[in-house]
Amino acid sequence: MSRVFMRWVERLTRICGVLSALLLGFAMLVVCQMILIRYVFRAATIWQTEAVVFGATAAIFLGAPYVLMTKGHVGVDFIQMLVGDRTRRRMDRAGAWLGLAFCVLMTAATGLHLFEALEGGWTTPSVAAVPLWMPLTPVVFGFVLLSLQYVVEIMKLSGEPS
Repeated sequence: MSRVFMRWVERLTRICGVLSALLLGFAMLVVCQMILIRYVFRAATIWQTEAVVFGATAAIFLGAPYVLMTKGHVGVDFIQMLVGDRTRRRMDRAGAWLGLAFCVLMTAATGLHLFEALEGGWTTPSVAAVPLWMPLTPVVFGFVLLSLQYVVEIMKLSGEPS
């Protein structure tokens, strides 16, 4: 059962990693279009700024679990290089548990914020008046998936010999 759970989470993480890359590509294209519209044709840009900000934000939060899974984050491992394997594994476990605790807390906080935005009908203050549940949903989902990916990392670390 745990292997099925791990494969399921990692498959979902990979899908979100691809989605994150597509969202960054989308944001880049919209920025180019916005520059063209604004400075070449001297026309107003209404939706583009929010589309770029929301697209890039969604890419960050949906891509974070993939970065964790592939160990793609920037880290300073100077201290880990100085200690033995056993201490390094303990440090990895402690870091994973602290990361999980933070992500669970942030999942609850962003989930509450999303709920309030849905209940209150909150929108952006721009002319487009985008409902705020739209940009908040990927943030909450990203934290949920990041929490699940931390659980997978802890399961992997627990499977190593101490």
